[in-house]
Amino acid sequence: MKYVCLFPGQGSQHPGMDTIHPRIDPHIQAALAEASDALGFDLGKLVSEGPEEELNQTHNTQPALLAVSIGLWRALPENVEISAVAGHSLGEYSALVAAGVLDFSDAIRLVRRRGELMQEAVAGMETAMAAILGLDDDAVRRVCATVAGDEVVEAVNFNCPGQVVIAGQRAAVERAIPALKEAGARRAMPLPVSVPSHCALMKPAAEELSAAIESVAFKTPQYPVYQNVTGESVSDPERIRAQLLSQLYSPVLWSKTIQALVDAGETVFLECGPGKVVSGLVKKIQRSAEIIALSQAESWESWV
Repeated sequence: MKYVCLFPGQGSQHPGMDTIHPRIDPHIQAALAEASDALGFDLGKLVSEGPEEELNQTHNTQPALLAVSIGLWRALPENVEISAVAGHSLGEYSALVAAGVLDFSDAIRLVRRRGELMQEAVAGMETAMAAILGLDDDAVRRVCATVAGDEVVEAVNFNCPGQVVIAGQRAAVERAIPALKEAGARRAMPLPVSVPSHCALMKPAAEELSAAIESVAFKTPQYPVYQNVTGESVSDPERIRAQLLSQLYSPVLWSKTIQALVDAGETVFLECGPGKVVSGLVKKIQRSAEIIALSQAESWESWV
């Protein structure tokens, strides 16, 4: 049997996410030690003990999630056959490490810098994100365009049918929420995040990150890699590099990504990272898919 490995993004982190199962934990600890060496501070202590507020700072969250996800990936038995990889938002960096495109230490330093630049891009600005439930993608796009005015509010995460995340300047997001409800949204929930990911406000961060991404080697992937910007498989290292940069200010096409994998004949997925957010989204996109969240000890026991 072949498996697609999926890697989660921000929002899945929590203190203590390095403790999952005796078979997995040593691999996670080793990855965190490597990451700590690359960054010059004890990332493992922050992941293990918190405080949560510090772990939730974007520039800490991103390397922490990458390290834990890759530790979990490394714990997979050698006889597990991987057919493809994909990652949700930040998780795309984990997918690229797993596929051999990026060196782990390079990726750790990149996501640390990515988080710093994302925060700097909106310093002093009031921003927000919100999850919109029960409205189709085009309706969300239309409403955002209608209420934006001279500010930014955009649909940025197409997570599954009926679940779209919007992001931008706080006033514009706050105008969009009642308008989306009037258009038929079932719920609109503000999200507790520090930066408005994947919207136009992130373009300055992408411009600054460009030099760092250009300085790192990108190799041909060992498995098909499905990227967020197109939702399609990409094999050319230079195209992967370019799309990783544009990913910062472009929507995450997660529904399209999972559907493309299903259309390619994939039926079994492994969530390699803390939590089971991705597992829930996959089941909403393709109910018949089998998805195993490996951070759940009981899942690991029953699967292995």
